[in-house]
Amino acid sequence: MATPTHVIKIKGHGIHSGAPVTMTIRPSAQPGIFFRRSDMGRDKVPATYDHVGATHLRNTTVGHCDGVHVQTVEHVMAALFMAGIDRAVIDVDGPETPICDGSADIFYRKILAASPDPDFASMRRIVVRRPVIVHARSVIRSLGWVTRIKLRLMNMITGRRMDGYVKLSPGTDHALTVRATLVYPEKIIGHQSFEYTFDGTTRSRDNFLHNIARARTFGKYSEWEYLKRHGMGRGANSDNVIALNDAGDGTLNPLTWADEFVRHKIIDAIGDMATAGGFLCGVLDSYKGSHALNNLVLKKLFSDPANYDIIEPKETKGA
Repeated sequence: MATPTHVIKIKGHGIHSGAPVTMTIRPSAQPGIFFRRSDMGRDKVPATYDHVGATHLRNTTVGHCDGVHVQTVEHVMAALFMAGIDRAVIDVDGPETPICDGSADIFYRKILAASPDPDFASMRRIVVRRPVIVHARSVIRSLGWVTRIKLRLMNMITGRRMDGYVKLSPGTDHALTVRATLVYPEKIIGHQSFEYTFDGTTRSRDNFLHNIARARTFGKYSEWEYLKRHGMGRGANSDNVIALNDAGDGTLNPLTWADEFVRHKIIDAIGDMATAGGFLCGVLDSYKGSHALNNLVLKKLFSDPANYDIIEPKETKGA
């Protein structure tokens, strides 16, 4: 298991609140990744799937939304996992991590600079043994009626359908493959697919750094206005979000890749799978996936011990 060699400090602002925020990643001897609200005391929140408090705000939140919580943890979680860090305490002086440029790139580069050479063989592995699947309709049923109405209004605005699913299947015992597909009515996105396999090798890490890490979050400009009216997205701007024009056939800021949208979904999926509490090994198929579906598929995986095997790190075997 690995922890950063020194403290990492990243400043920015929250994408929802728009407020300034400082995030400090600290080395830790305790196994696991923990978030701590430095403006609310010393309580630590485990960054694990069973402590995810909300996903309906288009991000992953750990902790209780009416108490100690931290929003938008998925990008930094992806960066920590890709750098082989599975022990750290992350202090945040507000309700959100900094959005930075809307990707995982800044987090990943800063964490890499403060990390030992990763030894993924020493990480706890969670190996998928039986397929599990969850559908978007399950997410809708779990929401309160007010949130359902807001979601329906948003879908009426965007013309999207809630027919996605996320599936975990057995693969190899030493790799996570993510196969993501997006289907959007907006012409600039349309139908996009991307596949990425991470096995801990330098080649797969470099692939993430050069072809995925810089992919930014995205949204339609008209959606920004809706979100801001409802107290969200106040920190969104052209520096941290790909803004689709109202016609849906172009963007207001340049793309890094034509399929940057689905590449960003790879970041989100890796970050959410990192809340499994180890190196999740298997195949993740995400069709029009979401943070909510990613969390639900982990809950379903862990609901039955026959669905998975846990292989402890070498140094703790037999302990």
